[in-house]
Amino acid sequence: MLTADALTVEFGGQTLFSDVSFVINEKDRIALMGKNGAGKSTLLKILAGVREPSKGKISYPKGTVVAYLPQHLLLEDHRTVFEETATAFSAINEMEKRIEAINQELSERTDYESDDYMQLIEEVSALSEQFYSIEEINYDADIEKTLMGLGFLRSDFQRKTSEFSGGWRMRIELAKILLRRPDVILLDEPTNHLDIESIQWLEDFLVNTAKAVVVISHDRAFVDNITTRTIEVTMGRIYDYKANYSHYLELRKDRRAQQQKQFDEQQKMIAETKEFIERFKGTYSKTLQVQSRVKMLEKLEILEVDEEDTSALRLRFPPSPRSGSYPVIAEGVGKTYGDRPIFSNASFMIERGDKVAFVGKNGEGKSTMVKIIMNELKHDGELKLGHNVKIGYFAQNQASLLDENLTVFQTIDDVAEGDIRTKIKDLLGAFMFGGDNSFKKVKVLSGGERTRLAMIKLLLEPVNLLILDEPTNHLDMRTKDILKQALQDFDGTLIVVSHDRDFLDGLITRVYEFGGGKVIPHLEDIYGYLEKKKMENFNY
Repeated sequence: MLTADALTVEFGGQTLFSDVSFVINEKDRIALMGKNGAGKSTLLKILAGVREPSKGKISYPKGTVVAYLPQHLLLEDHRTVFEETATAFSAINEMEKRIEAINQELSERTDYESDDYMQLIEEVSALSEQFYSIEEINYDADIEKTLMGLGFLRSDFQRKTSEFSGGWRMRIELAKILLRRPDVILLDEPTNHLDIESIQWLEDFLVNTAKAVVVISHDRAFVDNITTRTIEVTMGRIYDYKANYSHYLELRKDRRAQQQKQFDEQQKMIAETKEFIERFKGTYSKTLQVQSRVKMLEKLEILEVDEEDTSALRLRFPPSPRSGSYPVIAEGVGKTYGDRPIFSNASFMIERGDKVAFVGKNGEGKSTMVKIIMNELKHDGELKLGHNVKIGYFAQNQASLLDENLTVFQTIDDVAEGDIRTKIKDLLGAFMFGGDNSFKKVKVLSGGERTRLAMIKLLLEPVNLLILDEPTNHLDMRTKDILKQALQDFDGTLIVVSHDRDFLDGLITRVYEFGGGKVIPHLEDIYGYLEKKKMENFNY
């Protein structure tokens, strides 16, 4: 369906990857994996045709539709949500108009034998064959179904796209892609701004309706649920596994062990050969053998072992100061924006040591409740914090509070105390600030880099109530694992707003569901809660 042939990308005098070839077949669902900077997003852009490789080419049959969802996008702000989504069908509408225009022209012309007339006949025949091969679509119903699947309400359809946040605007673009029914869908971090219900809807669509899919994602549960093949980009080349992410990890471990064995054997052979050359280089009777071995070493291709971060960094929060028995008590809490109620009469108690998740669709009040707990919003009812509660708070906007004139290293060095001071470089490396990156000034960091730095800073502060609002959006899988382990070891109270099921699994023991103007406590872990919701929807 789509063929990548001998792709090479070079810039700044360096080769990102070289001579990369593979084929994407119908029904392939591929995870593109590799550490940050390996070239995953660049490869996806080349597949999408928005970037050219230095060498090599992408080819696919005529008429193949390739759709690409980048991490950052722009929409037309003068359109409504429904109008913008309907542009998914613009190519089909244009095709229909062209067929009508040609037929009208043919009915008026009389130069039946001319080349021009015959060209029009050929064009309208080809267009008609293509147009009538498209399944009949009820455009309005399909748009409605897709938008609602991605979390929009009917009342949102006539609102301007400019009224929506970046996350919701990304969903509009995603809806357009899904409605085009492309042959190949390319997705770069599609789950970053989706809630759990929308992620599950997207999973179901990609598995049951989509044709070929290539996805970059750090959401392990999402990747495992949708993919059947994993292409790893590492050290300038690729490895292609007919396996989902979890199985790929096992196969990768085996591959690396085999590489290490071959590397060790080759190094041993090189050492022995060099020893022979050194011992007999002045011996006349061994001259030919010495020369032969020298030439052999000159031609020898040194084996490489793929990178693997073997540092087992176990991060530990400083000991928590002891708080009262109930760090958070909500009694009849409610919040309204203008004439729009978000939730009302929310009552719950969070005990010392509890680890809980706030879940629900975007816009139902999860972050609003966090801000109420932080005393940043006026509200109805009463929200009380327990005795000696010291809050550590992380949200995406925490990045804007960093001192821009400090370096990455100085930012962390200023707050680190005790044993962790000896591991600052390891800690920075785990959050992708290894090597020279630790000497960058905060002012030159990207939004994602600042977010990661704000997260590290929080990890070093002695608090007893941690509140994390979407902490995993800019973290890779390994870094998420390090953070999750630290949170599991944390001896204080944790409230986390997250859509990442794998991150929440084994971390939280209770779920607070936000939806329909209510806050409902569930005494299950994340998968227990999702199973219960599934049964409720089924029974409904």
